[in-house]
Amino acid sequence: MEFFTQLSHFLCAFLIFVCFSNSIVPVFSDGGTIGINYGRIADNLPSPPQVVQLLKAQGITKVKLYDTNSDVLSAFSGSGIALTVALPNEQLASAAAGTSFTDAWVQSNILAYHPNTIIEAIAVGNEVFVDPANTTQYLVAAMKNVHASLSKNAASSIKVSSPIALSALENSYPSSSGSFKPELIEPVIKPMLSFLKETGSYLMVNAYPFFAYIANTDTIPLDYAVFRNNSGNPDSNNGLLYKSLFEAQIDAVFAAAAAVGYKDAKIVISETGWPSKGDENEIGAGVDNAAAYNGNLVRRVLTGGGTPLRPDEPLNVYLFALFNENQKTGATSERNYGLFFPDEKKVYDIPLTVEGLTAAPNMTESKTKVAPAPAAAAGQTWCVANEKAGKKKLKEALDYACGEGGADCRPIQPGATCYNPSSLEAHASYAFNSYYQKNHRKSGTCDFGGAAYVITHSPKFGSCEFPTGNN
Repeated sequence: MEFFTQLSHFLCAFLIFVCFSNSIVPVFSDGGTIGINYGRIADNLPSPPQVVQLLKAQGITKVKLYDTNSDVLSAFSGSGIALTVALPNEQLASAAAGTSFTDAWVQSNILAYHPNTIIEAIAVGNEVFVDPANTTQYLVAAMKNVHASLSKNAASSIKVSSPIALSALENSYPSSSGSFKPELIEPVIKPMLSFLKETGSYLMVNAYPFFAYIANTDTIPLDYAVFRNNSGNPDSNNGLLYKSLFEAQIDAVFAAAAAVGYKDAKIVISETGWPSKGDENEIGAGVDNAAAYNGNLVRRVLTGGGTPLRPDEPLNVYLFALFNENQKTGATSERNYGLFFPDEKKVYDIPLTVEGLTAAPNMTESKTKVAPAPAAAAGQTWCVANEKAGKKKLKEALDYACGEGGADCRPIQPGATCYNPSSLEAHASYAFNSYYQKNHRKSGTCDFGGAAYVITHSPKFGSCEFPTGNN
């Protein structure tokens, strides 16, 4: 992940709802896909078989790995989950030297598992252009040799690509002026794009609006960075309106590819995410903003359509990351991109599938369960109780919220509008959300020592409606 410090902007997409028979059913145009990056730089993660079960429970069908670990690949056998695996940067020189290395690598790392373990793509290196070991010179040759070794074994359907960081761009604002760094174009960009076109593959792009935002908080609105409602900005060259930084970044890459003769280049977003915690200087890092960014991005991807520059091409995105990884170095944010804690509890609750987006409140399952409503305002978040925290912690947090915290707990008093259902989880959720909204959904105001978490769906307990910051 690299800092992308240039301001960029995009065109928003809208949900389309069509009436069928006696009910209103959300109907989506051909949507894109949501996958997730499964990193393992941690010493407290679940076993690979447990991870596979977690992914299946969440409806995730695409996963990107950073190596070809045998235990991990074996765990995915028969799972139906399609993998992107990686040949690491330190092996690029060997892979570029000849197919004798890649023949052996493909045999032991791909064909030994595929197709029982579905491997659909190989990432040859990662952000090679910023690799301190200066491996850029080996990249294209390594990609070609890996593809040649796959072809020898009738496995050429497995795509070969390489993720690039947005630091590969010389210009990115406005998006239509996107261009690659001149020193990269002839030696590697054009040969790589040519290879991708010839093999029917796509360019992998790691895009992080978070980095652009924290480097330009004076010029980039937070709502624009996390897909909340905003007025947007037009591209001064072509008039396209951009309402999110993410799509502006992607269109800058499309423009850069077109500028070197590859206007039809395909792109997959191999990494993107937002941290739920950061250092003091990492403005915007927090659970609420992470939930807004990832939740709204998922909604944006699954409801179909592309970017302003490529409106008819669905977006295909891999979120970063599955878990918080406690052994990653650097800023605090680096260890807090996960959607899940290592104990498999959610850091925050967002939908990851079309079914999750369209699910109506299910009041028959349990009146004390948080049931998502389908039409929450873009970017809105709520705070609810974490029932796994235990009754003692929930009760203590509820007492604090209604007492010293100053939450408006009148609606959950006996006889009041939100007293029923009379359960600790329902009452605590109402109190926690009141406190969270009162404090303008600031980072850290929906935690209560692990007793609460942020969601992006309007919660419902019985007939009680939870307030938002706009109420």
